[in-house]
Amino acid sequence: MRVFRSFENLPIDARGAVVAIGNFDGLHLGHQTILAQARRIAERLGVPLAILSFEPHPRTIFRAGEPPFRLTSAQDRLAAAAELGIDIFYEVAFTPEFATLSAEEFVRKVLVDGLGARHIVVGWDFCFGKGRAGNVDTLKTMGDVAGFGVTAVEPVTHDNGIIYSSTAIRQALREGRPEDARTLLGRPWEIGGIVIHGDARGRTIGFPTANVALGLHLRPKFGVYAIRLGLVKQDDPHSVECWIDGVANIGIRPSFGGDEEAGLEAHLFDFDRDIYDRAVRVRLIGFIRGEQKFDGLEALKAQIGRDVQTAREILAANPPVNPGI
Repeated sequence: MRVFRSFENLPIDARGAVVAIGNFDGLHLGHQTILAQARRIAERLGVPLAILSFEPHPRTIFRAGEPPFRLTSAQDRLAAAAELGIDIFYEVAFTPEFATLSAEEFVRKVLVDGLGARHIVVGWDFCFGKGRAGNVDTLKTMGDVAGFGVTAVEPVTHDNGIIYSSTAIRQALREGRPEDARTLLGRPWEIGGIVIHGDARGRTIGFPTANVALGLHLRPKFGVYAIRLGLVKQDDPHSVECWIDGVANIGIRPSFGGDEEAGLEAHLFDFDRDIYDRAVRVRLIGFIRGEQKFDGLEALKAQIGRDVQTAREILAANPPVNPGI
């Protein structure tokens, strides 16, 4: 997959694609429906399939100061897009200046002059331009004049009636329901980051951990999860070397004071390699219990032992899907 971080001065072979537009936070099954429609059109026209998205997420500009909400980091979104077979990813910088573009300016400067788009595919509720003044009907009208086609994809619902959406996924994670998030995403939700040095408290009680900062990721319900940790290949940031089963605590560790920034601590099963400073992807497979404070290390160690056994049972019942990804 080719990645371009500007819509200007693109090479000729990076123009003229079928372009799916959106934030695509999570690249969930609803997003994948949009991309599947775009792929069919691209194959019919014999042109590349592309995504146009924005970084940072526009919400960080318009609703600054809110708690972290991202389902995927910028890097993880690119990795997920690559796994879906996208040919080109346009990652446009969303700045306060960019946000002032009118709907007409967005179409002319970005879609026509910049990308030379052959066809645009969006969700049914797509809005664009300053003040969200443009909608699907606006885009179709402008496309008729500028010479590109437009397809709007209707919302897709799960069997239980829930619309595949980033909002529904965030709610599931905040309520400690990673299985429901997985149903809407089409894969386990994961936290990407770098393994950092912690205070080694886990090692002193017999459960060494790999520590990962949560960064801009949404904070799921604090507690203990059955997880799989993927070691990202050092020569290919979009691929994983191997997946390792484990158990992780996400939160502020109340037994050790609870006054620090929330983070993720993963204890990996049957694994003793040094992975400090390695990029990893941590998938939440099942929720075990909420975060709690213990009266002493012995009580904590006993509970961790039980958590490990529960995690092994959850993971055995949920074998990896596409283990090479």
